[in-house]
Formats: sequence, C-alpha cells, structure tokens
Amino acid sequence: MTLAELPTPTLTKFDRLTGLPVAVIGAGPVGLAAAAQLLERGIDVVVLEAGESAGAAVTSWGHTRLFSPWEYLIDEAAARLLDTTDWESPAAKRLPYGRDLVEQYLEPLAATPELAPRIRYGATVTDVSRQGMDRTRSNGRASAPFVIRVRDESGNSEQVLARAVIDASGTYSSANGLLASGLQPAAAETVREHITHALPDVLGADRDRFAGKATLVVGAGHSAANTLIKLAQLADEVPGTTVTWAIRNVSPVRVYGSENDELEARGKLGSTVHDLVRAGKVALVDRFEIDDVEATDDGRVRAVGRRRHEAAAVEADTVVNATGFRPNLDMLRELRLQLDEVVEAPAKLAPLIDPNLHSCGTVYPHGVDELAHPEPNFFVAGMKSYGRAPTFLLLTGYEQVRSIADELAGNTAAARQVQLVLPETGVCSTTAPNPDGTVADSDSCATDSACGTTPAAAATTSSCCG
Repeated sequence: MTLAELPTPTLTKFDRLTGLPVAVIGAGPVGLAAAAQLLERGIDVVVLEAGESAGAAVTSWGHTRLFSPWEYLIDEAAARLLDTTDWESPAAKRLPYGRDLVEQYLEPLAATPELAPRIRYGATVTDVSRQGMDRTRSNGRASAPFVIRVRDESGNSEQVLARAVIDASGTYSSANGLLASGLQPAAAETVREHITHALPDVLGADRDRFAGKATLVVGAGHSAANTLIKLAQLADEVPGTTVTWAIRNVSPVRVYGSENDELEARGKLGSTVHDLVRAGKVALVDRFEIDDVEATDDGRVRAVGRRRHEAAAVEADTVVNATGFRPNLDMLRELRLQLDEVVEAPAKLAPLIDPNLHSCGTVYPHGVDELAHPEPNFFVAGMKSYGRAPTFLLLTGYEQVRSIADELAGNTAAARQVQLVLPETGVCSTTAPNPDGTVADSDSCATDSACGTTPAAAATTSSCCG
C-alpha cells in the first residue's frame, strides 16, 4: 500500500474543558465564598492558597478589630455549607477581630467536607495562561484550558488546568510605594529594617519596636487610623514614645469620617483619631509629599520632601507604610485583561470606584458584566478587583462571586440581577482636588478580606478595619 492509499484518519472533536474544575486563587473570605457558590451550583472547584491555612492574609492583621459587624462578614452560600456542621453563627451585631474572622468563620468553612479536599495550601500561583497559547494567539482561545503554574513551599512547580479562573488573591502582599511618586525609597535596602507594613501589632508582638521611640505613619486611610490609635495608647504607657502622621492632603477628612456613618465603629475610629490630633498626642504633618526616605548617621531614618512647596523632613526610628495596596498583575501577563489605566481595576468597574471621582453615593452593585475581561471565563474578584481604589468591603465581594458563579453555571439572567444594600458612610469629601492642586490619597484597605462591605445604592466607604 502506497502512502497515497493510506486511509485519512478521522479526527474526533472533543471538549478540552470537560472535567476540569474552576480554579479559585486565594482562600480568603471572597475566595472561599466563590468556592461555596460554585459547589452549590454543582461546579467542581480547586482553591489555590499561598498561605498555610485559610485566611492567611487576615491572620497577619488578626490583632485588628473590624468596624463591620458579623452580619456583614458572612457569605450566604458559605453559611449554608456551615449550617450542615455544628458551627454556631456569631452574634450578628458583634465586631470581631481579624483573628475571630479566621477562627470562627474561615477555618470552619475551609474544614467542611465539601471544601476541605478542594483547597491546596502552600500553593503560590506564579503564572496564569492558556494551554498551548500566549496572549497573542486568538484562534480557539476560549476552548483552551487555563494553565496555572503553581509553586509549592519547597520551590517546586507544577501546572494546574482549569475551565475558568477566579482570582481572589487580594492585595495585602503588594503595598503601594511609600513615596508620593508611588515608588519605594531610592536606597531601599539601607532603610528596609526601619519600614513596616500597614497594621503592625503595636500593642502586642511588635511592641518593642515602637515603645519609647519615634514613629512616622504615612497614609490617609483607615489602616493608618488604626495604627495611630494604638501608638497613642502606647505613648500613654511608655515615656518617650512619639507619633507623627504624614499625609499628602490638606486634611484627613476621609479618615475623620462623619457622625452620619451607619457603621458606628467606623465613625468612632475617625473621631478618635481627630481627638488625638487636637490633643497633640498625634502630630499631623499635612500636605507633605515624601520624595525619599534615607538613613541618618544615628541609626534612624529621615523622610525628605516638600510641604506647601518648601523643603521639609521628618526623622523617626520607624516608618509605617499605610499608603494602601495595589494588585499583583505580573502573574496575569499572558492573559488578555482590560484594566483602567489609573486604578488598575476592570475597565467597566473603574469609573464607579475611582477615588479621584467618587467618595459616596455613586458605587453601585456590580457583577459579571463589570468584572469580565476580553479573556473568556477569567475574573478578578474581591479586593484585587478594586485595583488601587480604597473603597472595597466584603459583601461586595460576596455578591461579585455569586454573580460569577451564576454566569459559569449558565444562569445568565441571574448573574445580571445584582443587588446589594449597604451602610452609608456619610463622608463625601474626596471628589474635589485640594487647594494646591493635588488629589486625595488613594490609601487602600488591608486586604481583600479586610473590613466589611462596599456601598451599593448607598455610599462608597473606605474600608479598613476598625
């Protein structure tokens, strides 16, 4: 038989996505809620968590009390899973600490028989792409499985295939730059030991670092407020402890809050900081644009820059970087994303949350339509979906993943029936530029899991823990 006489093989068309799970990146509140919502719709799921346990990022600020009560912190599908166990729902009106959120909600949820075998810990996602194609290839893209490169705690890599991906990895590991330019100090290695992440445990594990020393807190969000209050308490207990607060704005009005805030603890957080400033326990340095942080000859650091267009400097033993957070987009480089050029949120969502444009009353409920990208069946949810914007709270993330789960289940109408009613903040102050032409800070919340909810038909709120 000649080559020409050989029978032509029959190619069988098959669905490369059949049998593959949806991959959820992150086992925080929004990631676990996504998994619960998917399982409720009969969709298999794998959860990839870089930490050693559920809510690892929340644990790092577990000493901080949230300003949202339990009634705003629990996803409905997650609660239904937990109700099949001996779990007892916390008191709805009580304000938990971050550690309570982990111990009383996230850990029991992750331990349910439905979720436990689907969560992989110590699994750091380094890259997400499509099997056999980079971002430049279009033909057959939607039918190609996602390929997720995962690194374990030993540094070994493997690939996980998925039919869809929900990135709920948060932003807590990606702090904004300390400088007004958004950059890190020029000689970062020489000053690194003097700079801390947002929300240090001032009265607990990190007490010795701050007691009897000078601390400079940089940032105009609620994470800064929490730290200022604890530093002021430490200053009352330990002589020689001083607290300086540097902001770029004319006034920290967004932190000070409003007596009309429907979350009482959030309003009290702001009024307490305001009282500390008026009492002289916190030295407020406003309109300070930090250009660099440099080491001094006596083992301290100096923040140098401009204040009211004149040279200025503040010295301290420790600087707390509470300037907010940004999404890690490096691992998504081979995907086709449509992101706003300012806040790095999905392009359709960004106009609703841009802190340069909105502070209250204009962030509406949103779901799959606003979160979709040109990459089919890829979604960013939770705090990471807000990019650099500071207004995210938990119930928003829960509604996001509910909508996404309905979309992936083929319930397109339900996916677009997005409803959410949340407490108003009463603060409407960051829309206008400052008198010197600068714009209000965009300090973010501690994490995608941090503190509560986002205003829907109500008001936009800054979201860091109370």
